[in-house]
Amino acid sequence: MPPARGDHEARRRDVSEAVWGVLADSGFGGLTLRAVAARMGASTGLLTHYFPSKQALVAHALEILDQRRERSRIPDDADRPPGLAELRRVLLEILPLTPDSAAENRVWVSSWDVSLADPDLALAQAERYRRSRARLRDHAAVARAAGELPRSADPELLAAAAMAFVHGLVVQALFDPAAFPPERQTALLDDFLGSLRARG
Repeated sequence: MPPARGDHEARRRDVSEAVWGVLADSGFGGLTLRAVAARMGASTGLLTHYFPSKQALVAHALEILDQRRERSRIPDDADRPPGLAELRRVLLEILPLTPDSAAENRVWVSSWDVSLADPDLALAQAERYRRSRARLRDHAAVARAAGELPRSADPELLAAAAMAFVHGLVVQALFDPAAFPPERQTALLDDFLGSLRARG
């Protein structure tokens, strides 16, 4: 007899927590059905009920990372003035400024290799980046309309440049945290945004 829906959902939550634990410890390179099962104290046979393949497990792991980022994100529609300050806030959310965000970024960067090797995962990753750029583009458009950015600024290009800048900063901060502590990351971001304001 199949498990009750409540039991199934509870077990899926247990699996998700174990997946995240393996990712946090070993990255995507260490993510296997065997590693997740060992973390749960369960059999790999139980896990294949949820994930029939390594690809399904990796896809679920990426969904978990998305969900964790969404939960930690401050909604755009909160009671805050739109414009450049909101663009800055969104970019700061991406940077590894706390131990939790550093751990999430380590997992995220470790996912690139496995995603590049799988066309379906690569498409899903590309869509995630499109959504992120669209969010930045919308904030940049508001900032331009408010006169905080030059009228000549192209919000689409600015969003792509901002995403490239913060991801480059993420990688440097992960590999050399002593050289890129949170205050330096923030200062570099502010310098970048200042250079955008100065254009035109």
